[in-house]
Amino acid sequence: MSIRPVTITGEPVLHRRAAEVESFDDALRTLVEDMYETMDAAHGVGLAAPQVGVGLRLYTYHFANEDGAPERGVVINPALTLSKVSGAEPDPDEETEGCLSVPGLSYPLKRAEWVRVRGFDVDGKPLDFEATGWFARVMQHEYDHLDGKLYVDRLNDRWGKRARKQIKKEGWGVPGLTWLPGTDPDPFGH
Repeated sequence: MSIRPVTITGEPVLHRRAAEVESFDDALRTLVEDMYETMDAAHGVGLAAPQVGVGLRLYTYHFANEDGAPERGVVINPALTLSKVSGAEPDPDEETEGCLSVPGLSYPLKRAEWVRVRGFDVDGKPLDFEATGWFARVMQHEYDHLDGKLYVDRLNDRWGKRARKQIKKEGWGVPGLTWLPGTDPDPFGH
């Protein structure tokens, strides 16, 4: 197992649809173990393969929930069914997200309060569970990475403008930028 560098917005793999996983083999198991180790070192609640430079449709997560789903897991080739997303303004105190690929920044975003997650585990066995509240948010956030979207791409005009300005100020939005959890300073101050 090894900690992998986390790609920063602007890296092409983050901005295109990831490919379906076709082989449930030792290479996949190694990738998943590396993703767990990287996610843990970054103090993340989720990590999608494109965030470590791999354009495949899978993500890991670690989030205590009351939905009966495992607290820690991997979802491969996921399909999500969502409840309706409210059109109300997001609450900056209750609905603010961050992302390891937009390190250190956080912005409010409305998400669906419920999702059904279907996919496969690392051995190719089917998964099917529901997620609510923040656990649902984590599932949507990680799934978006597999379609080439970052949470900042979904922000409303007010918050999106602020995010774009800050990303430009940080010098991001270009290929080749990464940070290494456990070595580089923690951008979220954990």
